[in-house]
Amino acid sequence: MQEYIYHMVPKEMIGDKLIPLNALSEISPHLYKKYTKKYCSHPDRLKLLKRQIPKLNCLWNDVIHFIPLNPYYVYEALTCLGIKTKEKQRFFKIPIERLTNNTNAIYFYTKEKYKGPAMNINEGEIKLLHIETYKELKELPSASLDYYKVENEKGNGFGLFAYIPHLLSLGEVQIKDVEIVSWNQFD
Repeated sequence: MQEYIYHMVPKEMIGDKLIPLNALSEISPHLYKKYTKKYCSHPDRLKLLKRQIPKLNCLWNDVIHFIPLNPYYVYEALTCLGIKTKEKQRFFKIPIERLTNNTNAIYFYTKEKYKGPAMNINEGEIKLLHIETYKELKELPSASLDYYKVENEKGNGFGLFAYIPHLLSLGEVQIKDVEIVSWNQFD
């Protein structure tokens, strides 16, 4: 059975491959500035730009971030809670084999271990990934659903992918001819 990873389709993009944000700074300073703006919303988030990833020995934005879960599960959870979302947010649905030439890891982003964007990632939260053994998640972690509920009740803005493991890929990923899916439809 084919396994996939997912990456939100950027509003603006150059070329037909995904590249890490830090690599984008050299290719398109304009797009780099646009996409790093989200890190400027809070002093702690700004520290993500210098955050080290153990085992990959690189910075947070030296890798491409993917979720190992069909984004429909995130959309479904948000709408079931009555949280307004973009109805047709689009994602690249990328066969895991597209990462063959990269160094890949899973970041086990859990409520129990996460101490905020300014804190270091512990080595135990990162596991190097062999794509032959990769399996897509089939449900949203319960901690993510709880997080959405609590933050929504508080009236806070929040991250869409909190407490969902992240697949981090060091390298580039060809997206020419990959399927694009809308998160409001399960395929």
